[in-house]
Amino acid sequence: MQEIKVNNIIIGKQYKSSENYEEFIKIVKEKKINVKIVEEGEKVSIEDNLYFDIIWPFSDNMISDNSINNNSLVCKLNYKNYSMLFTGDIEAIAEKAILKKYSKNLNILKSDILKVAHHGSKTSSITEFIEKIKPKYAIIGVGEDNKFGHPSDNTIQNLEKANIRIYRTDKMGEIEIKTNGKEIKINEFLKCK
Repeated sequence: MQEIKVNNIIIGKQYKSSENYEEFIKIVKEKKINVKIVEEGEKVSIEDNLYFDIIWPFSDNMISDNSINNNSLVCKLNYKNYSMLFTGDIEAIAEKAILKKYSKNLNILKSDILKVAHHGSKTSSITEFIEKIKPKYAIIGVGEDNKFGHPSDNTIQNLEKANIRIYRTDKMGEIEIKTNGKEIKINEFLKCK
């Protein structure tokens, strides 16, 4: 928000504040950015055939274990025949709760692209979650040689076992996804050092 003009922000309901969140709110107010606070079950329309389904958090089911991560906004971006599931920093406990909540309607979770949760950490991307989403592609946003060791070998193995094409920002740089609603193209832009 400091370098890119932002007009609108969609965020999930916050159950616990943090220093980062307070700084975020301060910047949003200073820049007079529109903020929409959403909860599970809402649909946010952007334009014709382009909308978000809000999957998580459930307002009546706040997770207290690592609440900042596990109550991250999870949403599915839909455009014509394609979809992408954004999973924030949720961990296995939230993934299991989402699977339980949508057990009778798993189609809402199925997505062509999965933005892998929590930078591919060992605490997320459990096999059952990946199997139910059935993505063709997985995007892992992670810094090169990060101190946490993300993504974990276990997460990579889970994705590979499911025959999912993996794109990683630490290995491939910026990742661009384009679709006309009929076909999809994913480009990598590795920065020169």
